Amino acid sequence: MSIFDRRTLLLSGAATFIAGPTLAAQAGYQVPRHLQPRIVDIKSGFGPNEIHVDPGQFALYWTQPDGKAIRYSVGIGTEGRYKSGTFRIRRKAEWPNWTPTPAMIRREPQIYAKYAAGMKGGGMNPLGARALYLYNGSHDTYLRIHGTPKPQTVAARVSNGCVRMINAHVIDLYNRVPNGTRVVLH
Repeated sequence: MSIFDRRTLLLSGAATFIAGPTLAAQAGYQVPRHLQPRIVDIKSGFGPNEIHVDPGQFALYWTQPDGKAIRYSVGIGTEGRYKSGTFRIRRKAEWPNWTPTPAMIRREPQIYAKYAAGMKGGGMNPLGARALYLYNGSHDTYLRIHGTPKPQTVAARVSNGCVRMINAHVIDLYNRVPNGTRVVLH
């Protein structure tokens, strides 16, 4: 069951889309209209300036005052790799370096072992344009909200546990969200 009722989310049957040059297509990929960020109504009980991820809807909500939120489409962890919980953003990075976790290397060494020393940001780096690092207290969970060089993989169970966004959308979110922000993965 979704934490956000679809009828409650949509504004008069049509959400308000956030558009503009800052959210332009990525590397020739035309983002479908239904995956574009939009302003939606949310149920009461959610405070402003929080992130909530609804895995059943492949949606991330950046809550606003007055019962509104910006809804972004996201990819989430494959079956068994999505971890619910409450976290805080303790670090933000532009074009971050990436290193697969030891668990990723053990599970699929043919894919990840060659990156054990890490990969510089940019290009085909799996973290894309921006990363928001999720912590439990002072402990880095290795969970991230991040961009992707493969925008066509959004709106599916595709990751090793992280929340994946289209690069232009994660840049928009990154610019809005301060360190210390509460993040709830439902």
